[in-house]
Amino acid sequence: MTSYQVGYIVGSLSKESINRLLAQALIRLAPDNLKFIEIPIGDLPLYNRDYDDDYPPAGTALKEAIKSVDAVLFVTPEYNRGIPGALKNAIDWASRPWGTNSLSRKPTAVIGASPGKIGTAVGQQSLRSALGFCDSPQMTAPEAYIQFTPGLVTDDGEVTEESTEKFLRGYMEDFAQFVARVMAALPRD
Repeated sequence: MTSYQVGYIVGSLSKESINRLLAQALIRLAPDNLKFIEIPIGDLPLYNRDYDDDYPPAGTALKEAIKSVDAVLFVTPEYNRGIPGALKNAIDWASRPWGTNSLSRKPTAVIGASPGKIGTAVGQQSLRSALGFCDSPQMTAPEAYIQFTPGLVTDDGEVTEESTEKFLRGYMEDFAQFVARVMAALPRD
């Protein structure tokens, strides 16, 4: 079985993010052929095209981190029915300047948690739209909008509800299969 390096991006900058806990649970439940590395987004300045000729180190590091992995898993909250500004900023950095889009042809999946009953459904649609424009193949099914309740995921990433654990394990197995299909169809340069 081929192994794949997956970068994961947590859309929340909070140290106590429920989406960071969800990311740890997903890593724990993923098939053994997926290896994970976090791609941090907290040190990026606000994107401005004036930087295109002289990218700051944080922007260059983000682009290189995305280029170095086989796929990207986005684990993000929903803010005001959209994606967090820090995540949109990271996508802008990753996709610029024109002709150097790090997300192009990079397999991606989107998942998120929120205390609300619809999870992060609306925010995910916003993220999917941006990723589509960036020419990033997306796992569109299963969709995963997790209502995060207190104690659902422990500090070490253990999911305490059996049905949610089963769903998340299946999600990660589907993601591994999706990455393999995309990599077979669109091999890296």
